[in-house]
Amino acid sequence: MSITLSSWTRLWGELGATTVNGGLMNQLVAAYSERQRHYHTLQHLRECLAQFDAAASLARRPAEVELALWFHDAVYQPQRGDNEERSAQWASDSVLAAGSAPEIARRVRDLVLATKQHTAAADDLDTSLLLDVDLAILGAAPARFDEFERQVRAEYAHMEEATFRARRAGILAGFLARPRIYATPAFHDALEQRARANLQRSVVSLTR
Repeated sequence: MSITLSSWTRLWGELGATTVNGGLMNQLVAAYSERQRHYHTLQHLRECLAQFDAAASLARRPAEVELALWFHDAVYQPQRGDNEERSAQWASDSVLAAGSAPEIARRVRDLVLATKQHTAAADDLDTSLLLDVDLAILGAAPARFDEFERQVRAEYAHMEEATFRARRAGILAGFLARPRIYATPAFHDALEQRARANLQRSVVSLTR
């Protein structure tokens, strides 16, 4: 899956939309290109879509998961705490404006909101898959993971170094403390071991 008008049109067709707003795609591309972003960028969106492309057959409602990925970081201001809520509302409003069913709007909204806490019910396959895709960066090759950590630091350039290091170490240690980082068997088997190695290495570096 890619960031093209043809893939965008195909996606909305799968969602039963009566209209396809190409301008909305351009708005999202512009949002992911904002200057304050260093990790939550088009690079991250493309990586998520590529991960999902390989795993789409696992989803119950793949088009809804794909659209949620488009919107999951649509609003991103590092100093705000309501990015997910605002992104979810934008997604829901867009689904309704396209003429898709209200229950699709609700499910897509809930998918985007789930990225705030990165937790899903055990039987919620689509949410689990979405979150695994979003967290796939933790299991990236070490060079890409290190780039990711630098990008996150750049997004929090406003934060004093000691404060950032303490908070970041706490977040990463929280993932290490989970029995499983990845909920779906496919992502767990492919990425869990490397994610834990990356996280452990980063926590050690941050707490020196």
